[in-house]
This record gives sequence, structure tokens and C-alpha cells, in this order.
Amino acid sequence: MSDLSRFSINQMTVKQLSMPELVDACLELGVPGVGLWRDPVQTYGLDATAKLIRDAGLTVTTLCRGGFFTAIDPAERASALDDNRAAIDEAATLGTDTLVLVSGGLPAGSKDLHGARERIADALGELGPYAAERGVRLAIEPLHPMYASDRCVVSTLTQALDLAERFPAEQVGVTVDTYHIWWDDRAPEEIARAGAGGRIHTFQLADWTTPLPEGVLNGRGQIGDGAIDMRQWKAHVDAAGYTGPIEIELFNDGLWARDGREVLTETTTRFTEHVL
Repeated sequence: MSDLSRFSINQMTVKQLSMPELVDACLELGVPGVGLWRDPVQTYGLDATAKLIRDAGLTVTTLCRGGFFTAIDPAERASALDDNRAAIDEAATLGTDTLVLVSGGLPAGSKDLHGARERIADALGELGPYAAERGVRLAIEPLHPMYASDRCVVSTLTQALDLAERFPAEQVGVTVDTYHIWWDDRAPEEIARAGAGGRIHTFQLADWTTPLPEGVLNGRGQIGDGAIDMRQWKAHVDAAGYTGPIEIELFNDGLWARDGREVLTETTTRFTEHVL
């Protein structure tokens, strides 16, 4: 019998499943946790989703996503902060303690990475206390450097922790995602640093396969199909004291074209074979 006690399926991995279909598949396969995304939650209804998940006895491990803090224009910045407050409220309603942040890329015409990162810090300073009051932690996710210009100027765990450590750990921590950090020789020591500070707020897995697709966004490989030693990264995170859910988050057109229950079944098998 597979031990799925720490397994969580991120909704994006099987986005072809409706919310009720996702819940039914999780119950059928013994999957205890789900990571949700704001758009499908809003489509189904926030309160309806919260009730569906709660009645099924599932745990919402994360909500994706907040962030996009790097705008220079004051009106855009204010809008982003308002949207993140809404995301925090949604996380609290869904019963998850973790909102994953994709921090934002460079504003149009800007080449100032340092300035963009400082604007992220400013936003965290405003949002951290608001989140903590609602029992929600903000988890900065460093994205692979290929996304630095358009999606996330935070590219390494070092950069993410340098930001997070300006604030209390119960307000701001990090997301450890194998897809984004597997190439970084410093990542294992930074995982230890994050663990020592109580800042590993979620651990996500996706494999690295090449060639990447056009646009690169939907290139996350199924566990076991690529170059990443999943057991090694789990060992790093376990050694750092993290005992929480392990969430599989895959953006992959090939997987999305298949039957969602089949993909979820396959993913639980790959988790057992390549992670445990």
C-alpha cells in the first residue's frame, strides 16, 4: 500500500478536472491534500469550494497565487496590494495557512532588478501583518532565472530568504520547488537555512525535461521523466525539519490532454516510485 500521507496534488496538475471531479478522484485514490488555484476556486465559488473540500475531509495545502508586486505606477501597486489582500482572505476561507507568491517580473521598460526586489519587500511589509492576523503565511516562490524578466525577479532561495528574513517567520517564508532550484548548488544549504528559521512553508515537486516547449511555461515534467533526483531533494527538506505536505505541481500540455483521473493515478504512483 502506498504511503500518501504527505502527498498533495496541486490543482494545476489536473486542471482538466472540475472541482467536484478533483475531490472525487482524491477520495477514490486516498489523496489527502490539494493545492488550489484562485481562478478555478472563483469559478466554482469560494464558499462552495470551501464546503466541498471540508465535507470531503481533504486538506487545502496551499492557495496559488498572490504576488506581482513589482509595478512602479502607484495605481497598479495599490491594485496589486488589494488583490493580495483578497487572496489572503480567500486562503483563510479555504482553511489553508499558505498563500504562494509569484513576486512579479520587471515592469515594462525597466532593467532595475534591485528596485523591483525592494518593491517586493515593501509589499511584504504591508501584507505580512494582514496575513498573520488571518492565520495565513506568505510563501515567496523563487522561479527559475528564465522567468526573471516577465514573472519573478526572485530567482534563488538565497534571494527569497533574504527577503523573507526581514519579517517574522509566521508572516513570510518560502516555497521550495524542485523545478526552479534543482540547478543551484547553494540550494541545499539554503534549504537548511530556511528550515532553521521555520520558513519552509511548502515543498513542491516537478521534474525538468528537455527540450522545453515554446514559451517554456508549460514545461514541467511528470515526476521521474526528467533530470531531478527527487529523493535527494526530499532528503534535504526532511533534514531541514520540514514534515508537511509534498505537493506535485505540473504545468504540462501533454498531461492536460489526458484523462485527469488517469494522470492523478499515475502521479501517485510516480510519487511512491521516485520520491518515497
